[in-house]
Amino acid sequence: MSSWDWQFFCNDTATGEAVAGCFGPGGKEQTYLQWMLNAWGWTITVSVLGLLLALVVGSLIGIARTTPNKALARFGEAWTELFRNIPLLVQVFLWYHVLPALIPALRSVPPSLLVICAIGFFTSARIGEQVKAGINTLPRGQRYAGQALGMTLPQTYRYVLLPMAFRIVIPPITSESMNIVKNSAVAFAVSIPELAQFAQQASEETSHFEEIFIPVTALYFVSAFLVNRVAKFIEAQVRIPGTAGAK
Repeated sequence: MSSWDWQFFCNDTATGEAVAGCFGPGGKEQTYLQWMLNAWGWTITVSVLGLLLALVVGSLIGIARTTPNKALARFGEAWTELFRNIPLLVQVFLWYHVLPALIPALRSVPPSLLVICAIGFFTSARIGEQVKAGINTLPRGQRYAGQALGMTLPQTYRYVLLPMAFRIVIPPITSESMNIVKNSAVAFAVSIPELAQFAQQASEETSHFEEIFIPVTALYFVSAFLVNRVAKFIEAQVRIPGTAGAK
């Protein structure tokens, strides 16, 4: 451990010279520390936007799979089977290489957005399953009660079923949220400048493998841990009073 050199993080990535304070003057010049922090920002951005897309699409898929409409239910099932049975890395390559060739309009879309779509849709299949399970866990009388009050089916879902179902599925969605942070590492395969790409390229340039992968691993851990804490806070806030763990 005494041979480790942490000072290289303050070196300029272009010249290799030390920079006072570890922060370069800006522009194209930056230190390895700045590069790593920028990469962390990309990891967080891809993770958060992928999660938001997965929550929206996954909720709609979960609802579709529980409706009396057979066409919607079959579409939801087909979506789930398609996206959860193809490896995420393969889906990233499909979005990055294949779809732009088939749909020319996608050629002008930034690669980061294509990766976000790949991660979001992949995770939406898993969240859809969880939302479906949460809705099916509720007694059938809840749906009948909403209809008896004169609510339409969409109103019954909005005001009766979903508020209770989402409370049930918050714990598994928390796990999926943490998985998205880890799955964002696949973005390095298409040169998105996130943490995994930084770790690979910077370690090849400097040969400081231990010094690079230790903080990168720590940043992944911190990111996933923060997601877990935020989800736990939300779970505590929406927990039904009188249930286990409620304040």
